[in-house]
Amino acid sequence: MINRYTLNNPTISIKSDLAAQFPVYIYLSDKKDYLLYSTSIQELLEHKEVIKPLSVKSESISFLLQNGIVPLPNTIYNNIFSIGIGDKVTVETIDNKINLSFEHTFAFKNEQRDKETEIDEQYILKLLADATSSKLRKGVSSYLFHSAGKDSNMIALALAEAGYQNQITCITHQSSGESDESEISKKIAQKLGFKHQTLYLPKKLEKSHLNSINNYFENAPLPCVDNVTLAYPLYNTQIDFRGTNIIDGSGNDVYIGHIPDKSEYSKQKYFSKLHYFRYLTDRFDSSNKLRNLTLTQSEWAGLSGFSFGDSQSIFKNSYNVYEYWKKADKTREKWDYLDIRADIWGCMVESDRVIRKSRNLATLTQANLILPWCDSEVANYFSKLPENKLFDRQELKNKLILRKMLKEKIGLDSDKIGKMAFTFDFFSILEMMQKEVQQEIIQCKLWDETTIKKMLEHLYKNTKINFKNKVLIQRLYLISAWYNKNRYIKREK
Repeated sequence: MINRYTLNNPTISIKSDLAAQFPVYIYLSDKKDYLLYSTSIQELLEHKEVIKPLSVKSESISFLLQNGIVPLPNTIYNNIFSIGIGDKVTVETIDNKINLSFEHTFAFKNEQRDKETEIDEQYILKLLADATSSKLRKGVSSYLFHSAGKDSNMIALALAEAGYQNQITCITHQSSGESDESEISKKIAQKLGFKHQTLYLPKKLEKSHLNSINNYFENAPLPCVDNVTLAYPLYNTQIDFRGTNIIDGSGNDVYIGHIPDKSEYSKQKYFSKLHYFRYLTDRFDSSNKLRNLTLTQSEWAGLSGFSFGDSQSIFKNSYNVYEYWKKADKTREKWDYLDIRADIWGCMVESDRVIRKSRNLATLTQANLILPWCDSEVANYFSKLPENKLFDRQELKNKLILRKMLKEKIGLDSDKIGKMAFTFDFFSILEMMQKEVQQEIIQCKLWDETTIKKMLEHLYKNTKINFKNKVLIQRLYLISAWYNKNRYIKREK
């Protein structure tokens, strides 16, 4: 559904739901004489009053290069905005033009939690089951992205106890080496009574794979530079997601306690005070580890990428993101780091990079994306639980109640398994299509044609000894291919 605001309408405020299961996307006309908004980015982009092709914002390209996200409420487009967790925009007419005033208030500070609330485990399972089942499209296939992790297994447990085993298939990516979760996932799914399907990394890229990747870049409404981005168009060659239900377990870090490891916690505490020397490290090579010494506290919450110097060398309209994050630190200078991390990661990184992969897949396949952990009732319940029921500050241990329930009910010992972050060997895909990758990057009109070739040569030369260079090559490719192919945007000639 598209909503409309025109000149001299009464002032309105636009917000998303509590945990932004349904972000609100806004289009403001060039003349600022009308505004459209919807919870569907595709519906908005396809609307006849949205004048296309859309121009791309140089500042947003800079953020993608240097941080891997575009901070909300901005998007990659000049006149389209995204209202997410804690965001509010006041829309009013001033001097015969529509004016937008944005605010952001973090709603999940740990100091606001109830101290004495008792946990109701059965109620938690009912909340998650209802948050999923109430949004299922009837009569179509349903898939749960499943792993050995706590978030997806809580959803699986809740759905199993509610009797949905025959309606949902658990799907898991098979990683290489010790990081592979597919066998653990399969055993859990079978134990709970679900069907299970393993998704594989192709050993050779066929035409169908390349077509799916190209279709992704052509039709994805917003770019995504997550390391797992390319997995999703490849999944689409193994499962026909068209019109299905896709259930994703992301989205709870913002309110359940986003806990860093001990290394990050100590480093952000001491090194973030050195960010005033950023003018020096901005000149360093992007893969130089000394650059971490001058990250702002906000950037420690999962933001990294090209140095400003390298960004400026390949993208002449580059903006230095340091000024933005310095200001972000200032507005949060008296905050506890766990709140900073939850706000930056949960409201920006997880919302617009982690979940964006599934949002794009759902848009491309006209699937119904369900995010149970982003349900307002689920978020409201967990945000009020006592801190000591959710995480341990001293041990930096997260999701305590989920660990307890999963161990007792299905024998999943998260402490024993440890953190098994989902890994996808994206660089093996890039190597299989190295010619296409380099061509997309070099021919992209965003970049300076002389320096981009030198940058690529430099990055490829050091991929064997520096994983960061692989990430940077992929980032250039993901931005370039989206810019080169996407059907919504206005490109430089």
